[in-house]
Amino acid sequence: MKFLLSVIDEKANSGTPEEMVEINKFNDQLRANGQFIFAWGLHAPESATVIDNRGDANLSTGRPLFDSKENVSGLWVIEANDAETARSLAFAASKACNRKVELRPLH
Repeated sequence: MKFLLSVIDEKANSGTPEEMVEINKFNDQLRANGQFIFAWGLHAPESATVIDNRGDANLSTGRPLFDSKENVSGLWVIEANDAETARSLAFAASKACNRKVELRPLH
């Protein structure tokens, strides 16, 4: 089963060097256990734009989808045998990055 772990933050580019060390350790553990698929950080929400080209509308908002204090600042895509293992990994990810994370299964 594949899962998305979204890192929830209140600031952009806020990871400290100490947090990056812990994130890298977590990534290494995922790799060693065959659970790592992908991980990446995101630019600040202000850099986002919503595109809608349904029916050739050619619309671009020039802003993120949500205007919120919290935002998604990074993500992991992981492989886990079951939802409980993914939940355990989500707790470990939250501790490693010192942020809240949202856990969602992928189709």
